[in-house]
Amino acid sequence: MAHKLKIVAVSGGLQRPSRTLALVEQLLEGFTDALPAQTRLVELGEIAPRFGNVLQRAKLPADIEQVLRDIETADLLLVASPIFRGTYTGLFKHLFDFVHHEALVDVPVLLAATGGSDRHALAIDHQLRPLFAFFQSNTLPIGVYGTDKEFDNYRVTGEALRSRIALAVERALPVLRQRLHDKAAAAPALSLAA
Repeated sequence: MAHKLKIVAVSGGLQRPSRTLALVEQLLEGFTDALPAQTRLVELGEIAPRFGNVLQRAKLPADIEQVLRDIETADLLLVASPIFRGTYTGLFKHLFDFVHHEALVDVPVLLAATGGSDRHALAIDHQLRPLFAFFQSNTLPIGVYGTDKEFDNYRVTGEALRSRIALAVERALPVLRQRLHDKAAAAPALSLAA
């Protein structure tokens, strides 16, 4: 039986269409072209009305609880947010406030962001990376940042951005192949234990 990685992508854009969503979709495509994977795309704008005013995980609707379980059991977490005033969106942070603090230990996380100009590119390292350091995640070294000028009609068109996407996928593949190998090796042991 072929094993697949579980890739969960969280697009922190609040509107559709969205440059952030376009970036996430391009990254997902790069990973699924390279490795066997099942994917789950979470669009923050679609689910925000159902969790935005909830303060305790126990009071979340069942579909949002399932989103959290998917995030917490990912083999790769791909997270992206538009950058507003130097950081990710508040609702993006609010979603991750519900994630159990030990659920993402050692999970590979690819960080991505979009913004109006190059001025916000460091938000990946100064905002997103510390958030996932709290979770003790394995944030991958190369994040992907795209500016408005690298998109046309909400599609990735900039060659430099396409190159950054390809490089991020390429550099992540050894980590993911190891994770896939470990998953395959663990499966016989789990079936014997059952």
